[in-house]
Formats: sequence, structure tokens, C-alpha cells
Amino acid sequence: MPDDHITLRFMAVPADVAASGATVAAGSVLEWIDKAAYACAVGWSASDTVTAYVGNVHFTRPIEPGNLVEVHARIIHTGRTSMHVLVTVETTDVRARAYSPATHCILVFVAVDDAGRPQEVPRWVPHSDVDRQLQQNATARLEPRKRIQSAMRSQEYTDDGTTPRTVFRFLAAPADANWGGNAHGGTVMRWIDEAAFATAAAWSSEAAVAVYSGGIHFYRPIHIGHIVEVDARLIHTGKRSMHVSIRVRSGSPRTPHDLQLTTQCMSIFVAIGSDARAETVQPLALITAEDKRLDQHARDLVDLRAPLAMMPVDHLRRP
Repeated sequence: MPDDHITLRFMAVPADVAASGATVAAGSVLEWIDKAAYACAVGWSASDTVTAYVGNVHFTRPIEPGNLVEVHARIIHTGRTSMHVLVTVETTDVRARAYSPATHCILVFVAVDDAGRPQEVPRWVPHSDVDRQLQQNATARLEPRKRIQSAMRSQEYTDDGTTPRTVFRFLAAPADANWGGNAHGGTVMRWIDEAAFATAAAWSSEAAVAVYSGGIHFYRPIHIGHIVEVDARLIHTGKRSMHVSIRVRSGSPRTPHDLQLTTQCMSIFVAIGSDARAETVQPLALITAEDKRLDQHARDLVDLRAPLAMMPVDHLRRP
């Protein structure tokens, strides 16, 4: 039976740091998460895989450059062609070796053959009470995830919206490619975080940091050489939070006006003050019907996620 877990260990370097220069960017952490989960899924399926979903990434504590990082990935559920991978990130001062959790999330990968068609994967069977708890938590999220995806796909984003927006446009470069020749899922998540940060920072300050990223659905691959458009829009503010909806579209340079939706998600940012606490943010003005609809959409997503039980990752912590 193939191995169902893997650990990556490395040091956070200055190239991983956010625009503030103090801590590692959420986009870098998302890349680490995707790479570890990809390696775990490929090892289990013995085939290439594609990222289908990344959910409920809670950034619980900052990671500083120079920290030693461990990224643990393990299979916790399999479908016919899918693998649900739990990833936990722990960090420590390189001199101390006292690891503390920084974030965790679940990713779903689909195994594909050489032609890119989904193929069956070995069935994963839990062997302990912790395994069974993790699997039950994963399966309990299946139906809520479908409702969240349906709610996100049903929204329309037009020029009628007046809330702050950041749009990046560029070509997917060869350096962005995964083993299948398309843009790596972790790279796409870094693009998403960069556009979302630019939007949140413009509304608050450069001290904006991501505290949550969820509902990252991957609908189709981004081919190398294609145009990539990352569109981030601030759609809701709480007392201290900024909810940014991000949509990624892509298409051939020959048809630049016919880009297709490839990825979408919602990220939540806060602005950290001098006292290391989240500052109050300026309320978002809702002017048009679209502004009000998307604001309600953000509130609905919060309600849809509220009943989900937290992943029991405390069972996995070091003694």
C-alpha cells in the first residue's frame, strides 16, 4: 500500500516575505501547502494529479523569515478519483526546535492519466480513532462545499459594481508550470493572494494581512503562454475585517476578450496596528444594487461556513 503522508522541512527565506517586509506572505504559505499536498497525492495515486479545491485556510500566527518550517500532508479521505489531503504548517525559531502551529487546511486533488482524464485511486482506510475523526470531518464538508461553490458560481461581477478593485494581467510563464505543463496550483494561489493584498492594502494600509482564505475552487487549468487575469474586489467590510472576492480568468492571447473562469475564492484580511492587533477599518460604501448583492453574498458565505466543525488537528500536534 502506498504511503499516505509526507513532511517537507525547509527555512523561510527573505524571498517569501510579504510587502511589509516583516512576515512571510500568505501567498508563499499557500504555495508550500499546495506543494506538500501535491507530493502526498501523487505518492498515494502513483499518477499525476490536479488541484480541485483548497478550503478553510486559517492563518493563525505569522511566520518570520529565518524560521524553520515543517509542512505535514496526509491523506484523510478518498473518493473514486479524488484524494482529500490535510495539510498542517508548523514553525519554530531555528535555534529552538519548539514547533508551533501556523495554519492548516484541506485540499482535494483529482488523479489524472497521461491524457488528463480522471482515473481511480487506491482506497484509503482509517486505522485509528484519529484517522476516523479526520475522515468524518472531511466527509461532513462535502455537501456544504457544494453549496458554497454553487453560491460563489451564481454571482455576477459587472462594471455596475463600484467597490475597490485590483486587476492583474500577465502571461503564464514557463517558470509557473507544474509537471503537467500547466500553471501550478500553488502559483495560482500566490497570484490570488497578491491581488487580494493589493486591494485590502489600498483600503486600509500596507499592514494588511490575510487571516483566512477559503472556497478556492479550480475549474480548469491555466496553460503556459496564456493570458491570466486576476480580478480582486472588496465586497464586504466588518468592524475590523475586509472580505475580498477573487476571480481568475485565462485564455489564448489570440482571443484576449474571451477569457474563461479558472479559479475563484474569498479571502479575509485585517490591518495590523502598532499594538499587533487588528485595527478598525473604514466601512465600505454600498452604492449600487450589485454592491449590495455582493455584500450580502459575503455575509451568506460566513453563515454557510459557520456550522462546519473545526478540523481536529490538535490530535496531530507534537507531544
